[in-house]
Amino acid sequence: MFAIYIICAILMAYLLGSLPTGYLAGRARGIDIRKEGSGNIGATNALRVLGPSLGILVLVIDLAKGMAACYAAIWIAHLLGAGPELGPQRQMLLMLVGGLGAVLGHSFTCWLGFKGGKGVATTAGVFLAVALKPALVCLVIFIILVALSRYVSLASITAAVCLPGLVYYFHRDIFLTALTLLVALLVIYRHRGNIGRLLNGTELKIGDHNKSK
Repeated sequence: MFAIYIICAILMAYLLGSLPTGYLAGRARGIDIRKEGSGNIGATNALRVLGPSLGILVLVIDLAKGMAACYAAIWIAHLLGAGPELGPQRQMLLMLVGGLGAVLGHSFTCWLGFKGGKGVATTAGVFLAVALKPALVCLVIFIILVALSRYVSLASITAAVCLPGLVYYFHRDIFLTALTLLVALLVIYRHRGNIGRLLNGTELKIGDHNKSK
């Protein structure tokens, strides 16, 4: 029965995560965000193309998708009849599976030909729900690197690299760390184009408006 909870959780979380927030916000302004700025539908490009108000709204909703997917995974298990056998370890597993589903949905949304955002904000939402201390440390790392370099991509990649080690340091849980590593690798993979542009000096910084894909 637990396998059914996992399958339902990841499907539900994928659909929740697949909501293309940045794209919809752009359409509300008559803009296809995929054709502006970096061409990405995530919060960074939304901020660049749509301005602070809509950019911050996209960020908050994308973050909330990750958090909501974690808690909804537990909710759907109870809805399907889960009882006392759903102990703390299994609840954590369901939350992480839900979080992974949401990040996959955001990164490969079925509504836009399985092309989506980088998953950073959604991943942050997942770990604010599941592993608060590591998430907060990564947030501090992210803010410092953005302030020093003005490269959101560099800060995002660095935070993703640090996250599994921090999860292990604070929780000493190999299984939790392994799942965290999967999420972190997905985020890094989604930034492979940014890594190339960082290396050749063409990556957009905060405040840049030239198109670069």
